[in-house]
Amino acid sequence: MKLNDLGPLMARRRDGGLSFDFDRFRADPALAALQWPDDVLRDFLFDHGDNGHFMDDYGDVDLRAITWKLETIPAAALSTMPTGESDAGCIESYAADPVYWVKVRPPEVGRHWEDHGTWLRPPLLIDRRLLDPVGSGLQVLEGRTRVGVLRGRIREQLRVAPAHQAWVGRP
Repeated sequence: MKLNDLGPLMARRRDGGLSFDFDRFRADPALAALQWPDDVLRDFLFDHGDNGHFMDDYGDVDLRAITWKLETIPAAALSTMPTGESDAGCIESYAADPVYWVKVRPPEVGRHWEDHGTWLRPPLLIDRRLLDPVGSGLQVLEGRTRVGVLRGRIREQLRVAPAHQAWVGRP
């Protein structure tokens, strides 16, 4: 099953049948069979499953081939990690003004950055071998704003933890 195959489910969600009901969405037999963590289902498929950039970059990925695990990633690795080709430059645009991008979020997000030097919710990273068999390394799948804020905070010498939690999808 590929992201492109979920078009009918995304259409039902978009048309209001599942738009505000994550529980019904995740109970769909195709999604339940993936056995993905709720955070990953919500952030990748529920929130972005019909996003044009996601479809361009991840539409042909075999979703059943991905195993998700919460991992600790060094800040240095995140400071240079790319995102999908369709969103090239996106992370850098958020990094240009990290204070603004935190300020427009709920107050607990800013407090978490100040208290812990990291994001409140882990972003999603994907092993590039899932996109190209000869690929290597990780790329930011979802959470480009969070990674951009991290990069901007590093540049502006604001508090940043040395490592951060992220959901990592691997083959």
